[in-house]
Amino acid sequence: MAHGSGKTTLFEALLHAAGTTDRRGTVKDRSTVGDAAPEARARGISTELSGAFCRFMDEDWTLIDCPGSVELLSDTRAALMVADLAVVVAEPFPERALALSPLLRFLDDRRIPHLIFINRMDAPEAHVRSTLQALQSVSDRPLALRKIPLRDDKGQVTGLIDLVSERAWKWNPAQPADLIPLPEAMRADEGAARAAMVEAMADFDDAILEQVLSDMTPAPDQVYTSLARELQEDLLVPVLFGAAEHENGVRRLWKALRHDCPSPETTLARLALPPGTPMAQVVKCFQAGQAGRSALARIWRGEIKDGLTLGPDRVGSVSSPFGRKFTPKGSGKAGEVLVLGRMAQVRAGDIMIGDATHRPADWPEVPAPLVSLAIRAANPSDEAKLSTAISRLIDEDPTLSMTFQAETAETLLQGQGEIHLAIALSRLKSDSGLTVKTARPTVTYCETISKPANHHSRHKKQSGGHGEFADIHIEIAPRARGEGFHFTDRITGGVVPKQYIPAVQKGVETALARGPLGFPVVDVSVTLFDGSYHNVDSSDFAFQKAGAKAMQEALPGCAPVLLEPVMEVIVSVPSEFTPRAQRIVTSRRGQLLGFDTKAGWKAWDEVQALIPAGELDGMITELRSQTLGVGFYTAGFDHLDPLAGRDADQVIAARAAALRI
Repeated sequence: MAHGSGKTTLFEALLHAAGTTDRRGTVKDRSTVGDAAPEARARGISTELSGAFCRFMDEDWTLIDCPGSVELLSDTRAALMVADLAVVVAEPFPERALALSPLLRFLDDRRIPHLIFINRMDAPEAHVRSTLQALQSVSDRPLALRKIPLRDDKGQVTGLIDLVSERAWKWNPAQPADLIPLPEAMRADEGAARAAMVEAMADFDDAILEQVLSDMTPAPDQVYTSLARELQEDLLVPVLFGAAEHENGVRRLWKALRHDCPSPETTLARLALPPGTPMAQVVKCFQAGQAGRSALARIWRGEIKDGLTLGPDRVGSVSSPFGRKFTPKGSGKAGEVLVLGRMAQVRAGDIMIGDATHRPADWPEVPAPLVSLAIRAANPSDEAKLSTAISRLIDEDPTLSMTFQAETAETLLQGQGEIHLAIALSRLKSDSGLTVKTARPTVTYCETISKPANHHSRHKKQSGGHGEFADIHIEIAPRARGEGFHFTDRITGGVVPKQYIPAVQKGVETALARGPLGFPVVDVSVTLFDGSYHNVDSSDFAFQKAGAKAMQEALPGCAPVLLEPVMEVIVSVPSEFTPRAQRIVTSRRGQLLGFDTKAGWKAWDEVQALIPAGELDGMITELRSQTLGVGFYTAGFDHLDPLAGRDADQVIAARAAALRI
């Protein structure tokens, strides 16, 4: 599961070991069944779910390779919600274990059965025991090492010893391992490791606990049965290892899956889904050529056939997935993961029972966006097409969003990180032929005034026929931060007729849209207290012009002040990275408010801070780079704060340049 751990390589090795592929695909050669999307090939990372049907020892299986990047975890979580078992692929280095913390927490919180496969154990610096200890520190469930490394005289890992059967296998690249006698030199280590595994199991098995207390050795069959039950009930997490690139340990993993993986019926009972037949649950929606809008779905009950009404739609086709290729099969049975064509109205998470649709309460929420790009079509005539294409992307990936920023007249594409948005833009070009221009979003600065003023303004124009005349006296004063705009009239004696007063207010508000610094003016009060009019030449239009003119003339003398938006930010990081998070905050002109333990998160902290909105650009990338990719934050508007000095000068100069364009 972890990004960079070799999970796609393991996915390909499992397919090859099952005899599904003639040769194992490799990421380097771009020949994998998974990661077949152009964006995945270009970046060398998983960018979407890749399902593949296969058979191992006459049993049907569907394997799903999931994205490991923290920016693309929404699809991963969706797949886990309907999985019988998750295989968490870890690197054999203790310092990388923390990267799995959010994923393991997700699995633990939802009691999803899972095992850990430590990959790349043939690396010279790989160390299984220290890695196991590091993984245990980020797992709420106890971990149980199922196997220990078999090493040669040079310390190189050449195979494994199974702690249940107490048998040893020597690895052969891309071939089944050889069963060999258990080395005498390894018997003490094997015995100690097996005892530790059995003790971990004994916490959940009274029969084994009794034997442990009596210094008896449980039989292998009893251990196999107990391990399978504890895994299926998410009480214990078995830990295996291997080297997927050479297919070492892959067949042992297949055997463990075959014996220990919960059945679809067991998963259905765990999820406590409502009764009804037929039943299927959507994992992901996507466009699939002639099949139109399709859904990757898990069949829970009954049989799904072409033409069947399921939820709000009539199933257009039923296909079996194999990477980006779909094989028509006409129907599917309970337990299978299939592609259903022409599913126009469903969304990820929907449970379809007959012609009804239910939404599960525990389906993962769509995370708030962390990165934004201002985008526009490179060809102005493509703007309408761009909007449609982005809407289609959002339909497939709800963690993307599009908003229009009225204050800056910018269309913003928002997502979970720079890689996430880059993939979206690449898909826009490959799927829709659209090229876009991007820019950093404009920060919505404002301005206010710091001293009051009175001003007299007259609008007079004569050009034949009726002229234009309006004469007003206004009082301008600053208001407290956040109080907004307030307009009052103190006209007496009808010097400005009542029907013209709303026009004065409208003119004032029009002028507030752009103050002397170039930004919207906020937190001011304006009082109309005197004026005059002409019986023939005065009009709403004339008084509106006078109101705008009065503000434009008066505001520069009211000591304008630039205001920047300040965000309330809550940064979540593992506790060991809290000092780094605090330094990131202060380096971005942030004000630290404090930190505390993160509720429900083992060994995590929350850092509370106030940070100017303009300083958040690139912060998620920096935070992730300093926290093994797992740190994140939420942000919401808090208040406007004066900005002065060089920073203010740069903002004002940039605004002036933009207005001249």
